[in-house]
Amino acid sequence: MSEKEHRPEMKPLEKTLLLPKEEMLEIRRKGKKIRIGIPSDAPKVEYRVPLTPQAVELLISYGHEIIIETNAGKAASYSDEQYREAGALVVDKKQDVFECDLILRVAPFSEDEIEMLKGHQVLISYMQMHSHCPNSIQKLMQKKVTTIAYEYMETEAGCKPVVQLMSQISGNTSVTLASEYLSNSRDGKGVLLGSVTGISPTEMVILGSGTAAEFAARAALGFGCSVKIFDDDILALRKLEEKLGQRIFTSVFYPKVLKKALKSADVVLGAMPVGENPKFRVPEEMVKKMKPGTVIIDLNVGQGGCFETSRSTDLKNPTFIEHGVIHYCAPNIASIVSRTASIALSNILAPILITFGEIGGVENYIKNSRSFRKGVYIYNGILTNGDLAEKFNLPYTDINLLLAVY
Repeated sequence: MSEKEHRPEMKPLEKTLLLPKEEMLEIRRKGKKIRIGIPSDAPKVEYRVPLTPQAVELLISYGHEIIIETNAGKAASYSDEQYREAGALVVDKKQDVFECDLILRVAPFSEDEIEMLKGHQVLISYMQMHSHCPNSIQKLMQKKVTTIAYEYMETEAGCKPVVQLMSQISGNTSVTLASEYLSNSRDGKGVLLGSVTGISPTEMVILGSGTAAEFAARAALGFGCSVKIFDDDILALRKLEEKLGQRIFTSVFYPKVLKKALKSADVVLGAMPVGENPKFRVPEEMVKKMKPGTVIIDLNVGQGGCFETSRSTDLKNPTFIEHGVIHYCAPNIASIVSRTASIALSNILAPILITFGEIGGVENYIKNSRSFRKGVYIYNGILTNGDLAEKFNLPYTDINLLLAVY
C-alpha cells in the first residue's frame, strides 16, 4: 500500500493551516466574513468568556470582525488591552455588541437583553432550560433569531464537546469545593476530605456515571475517599469501573441501598448527564436523614437538579442550608476556574467559527451538519426543541423538516 493510501483525510481547517502564508491569505479572503459580538456576562455572575485573545487574533486573521464589551474577559484574567492587541474592537455599550450578526456568550440571554437584539441574528450560549420562561422563548421567536445551545451541540462522532470538557472541569472542581465546605474555613464540620491512618475515610456518594462523575471519582479516590456511585444503567457503571481501573462500590438506584449510603455520606454529588432532565431525584425525605453538615453539590441544578431540595443559586451566594445539609447549587461551577474553562471553551468554538466562514455562514453549516444542528433550539424564529416545547406548552417543528423547506 502506498504512502498516499496510508495518509488519513485531513479536515478543511487542517488543510488550511498547512498551506504557505500567501495561499492562506488568499483562501481567507474568499470566505464569508462574520461580525461577532461578545457581551460581558459579569452582571450574571458568570466568569467565563467564550473566546480568549489568542482565539480572537486567529479569527481576525481570517477576516472576521470581533466586537467585545469592556471587561468581558476580566474575571478570566484577560484585559481589554489584550483583546485590543489581538485586533478586537472593545466597546463600552452592550447595545453595540448586540448589533452584531452573531452573538457569542456563556450565560443565557435575559428578557431585557432579548429586547436589545435587532433581530434575524445568530445567538450561541448556554440554554440552561430552567433559566427560561415562556416570555423569553416567545420574545426570541418574535426576533426571528437562530439560537444554538452549547449543551446540545455535537460533533460528527456523536460527542458533545462543550459538555464533555466542562464536565471534566466541574467534576474535578466539585471535589475541591467539597473539601472546602467540609472544613472550618467555610463553617463546615471540620472534616478532612480523604483518609488519615487510624481514621475512617471520608465517604462520597456520586449520582450518575458520566464524564463529571468519572473525573470527580478520580479526584476523590486520589484524596483517599471511599466512593460509592449510583446510576440506572448497569453497563455504564461497569464501563466507569473499567475507566477508573479499580473496583469501587456501584449500584442502581435501589431505595434502601441509596438511603443507607446517603445516611453515612459526608459528600453527595449530583452528576447526571448535562443537557437533559435528571432521570432520578433524591426525595426530600432522604435528605432529611443525612448527617448534619453533609455537603450536597448539584451539578445538574440547571436542568432541574438531582435533589428535591435543590434550588438554583449563583457564585456570589452559592450555598444554602436545608435540613442541616449544605447545598451548593450554582449551575456554572466551571466558572470558579474561569481561565481554564475559558481556554477550553475557546478551543472548541474558534475552529467552529472559522468553519462558519469557510462554508458560507452559520445557516450553511447548520444545513450541512446534522450533528451540529442538534444544538439549534430556535431556527429563524421557529422553536425546534421538544423539551422546551413540552415544558412551556408551546408548538415546535423538527428542524430537519424546516430545512427541507428553507
